[in-house]
Amino acid sequence: MGFHVPDFLRPWRATHHADELQVGREGLEPLLASSLSNEPCLPRFSESSEGIMRDIDRDANAVVTAAESRAVRRKIDLIILPLLIWVYFLQILDKTVLGFSAIFGLPEDLDLRGNQYSLVGAIAPIAQLVIQPVSSWLIVRVPHRVLMPALVLGWGLAQTATPFCRDFAQLMTARFFLGVFEGGCLPLFSVITGHWYTRGEQPLRVAAWYGTNGLGTVFAALLSFGLGRVGEGHGGLRGWQWIFLSTGILTVITVPFVYLRLDNDIHSARFLTESQKIGALERVRGNQTGSSSTKENWKWKQIREVLLDIKTWLFLGMALGNNLGAQVTITFGPLILSGLGYDKYTTTLLNIPFGVMQYLVIMFTAWGAVRLRLKAPTLCAMILIILAGLTTLHTLPRSQNQTGGLLAGFYCLAFIFGCNTLVVSWILANTAGQTKRAAVMSLYNAASSTGNIVGPLLFRTQDAPAYLPGLRTTMGVFAAMLVLVLVQVGVLAGLNKRQERRRVGRGKPARVGDVSVARSDARVGERAFDDLTDLENDEFVYLY
Repeated sequence: MGFHVPDFLRPWRATHHADELQVGREGLEPLLASSLSNEPCLPRFSESSEGIMRDIDRDANAVVTAAESRAVRRKIDLIILPLLIWVYFLQILDKTVLGFSAIFGLPEDLDLRGNQYSLVGAIAPIAQLVIQPVSSWLIVRVPHRVLMPALVLGWGLAQTATPFCRDFAQLMTARFFLGVFEGGCLPLFSVITGHWYTRGEQPLRVAAWYGTNGLGTVFAALLSFGLGRVGEGHGGLRGWQWIFLSTGILTVITVPFVYLRLDNDIHSARFLTESQKIGALERVRGNQTGSSSTKENWKWKQIREVLLDIKTWLFLGMALGNNLGAQVTITFGPLILSGLGYDKYTTTLLNIPFGVMQYLVIMFTAWGAVRLRLKAPTLCAMILIILAGLTTLHTLPRSQNQTGGLLAGFYCLAFIFGCNTLVVSWILANTAGQTKRAAVMSLYNAASSTGNIVGPLLFRTQDAPAYLPGLRTTMGVFAAMLVLVLVQVGVLAGLNKRQERRRVGRGKPARVGDVSVARSDARVGERAFDDLTDLENDEFVYLY
């Protein structure tokens, strides 16, 4: 007679790559027997946890079945995930339409001269870079249900004000505040994803909202095509003004829906029953990353650990390199498409296939990383594809008969956006402690912003139309990023060996899975919600 292994037990096959509960082969049989008999197999909460966990721990029968765990995940997918997808989509849309506005007269109407339009494009990432220390603090201290709507309202108002700008200074001011409020978006979304989902579920969920990079490009192209053609002159506004106004209003009216639907954390989740809160907390116990119920405590010692942790700097190097290289798509996208001889409307529509490919790449790579349970090898494969695309763009001459090859090389660069997804999920899987996670994700966003600022400087006007020096530099950047990934694998493997030695020295088995389901005084996971960092918790297992 066959049986079904519950989703949260599947990672037993490779403990050192386990993405959910850290269960080894030795712990498999009692778990399977428990699932067949419908008896609980998960440990109780520890006395050191807060709020609801104290109440649960007093009840010796506070347990969760596999069916309850799946039901909880479905609820989270229906309530939390759609909010993340929609709001991140709005953030991407509000940034993307700037590029399309240039086609419909923004530089001419505001009399932008010299490099002023380039500065308009750079001011938002500069603002994001400046605001990152504040973002880290806010993510830890301000409830998510309050912080997210506040950020959405801020950048929505900045977007709505943009069509009424009359000169370069006003436009720079509007775009600066857009960057200020969007600066906390990616780190906040990453922390929220890490709180609600297991490490095995995180890559696909990160991909679900980060994948809107591609969908935002597609929708921005369609919206710009429609409003640029139909809205021109209506209500005394130009086409580019209608583009900004419509996206800004759409963002602002989203604010009350976000506030009404979002919950701060599992403990206060209104859409979960008390028993389902137990299930939700037990599902993420194996993450060993703490509970955001402790988010009111900003811990400076975790900030020090961030700065001294070598894997933090390796992740930041990946973020910097990947986003610096992403500027190639901005530089060569218009260059290749305009060389085909189409008008501004057709050129706008030709951005749609690249947006679709971005989305497909992000989702496929995330699915592959989860399916294979191999983050680093998947990331290396994508970098090699990017290098192939850059080599093609560097080698082929800029002529009409080479358009197909140039487009193929350009579309290979869509894998850049898949790299970002994997790096984010890799960070979440290997960073514990609420303050530390918020700080690392804010630093990640700062590194990304730095890449977005520096990237355009690699492509100088005098190097047009081939921009060969910039392409060569970008190839070097991705080659260096490949090295960083390999070094990170070595660092994480070494940290796992260190963790094993620490466990043995404290009288615990070397492999976490040996006692992951044991009801004993040395239960693995008993300090999972104590807001320990990954370096402090000897039960933490690093993934690669």
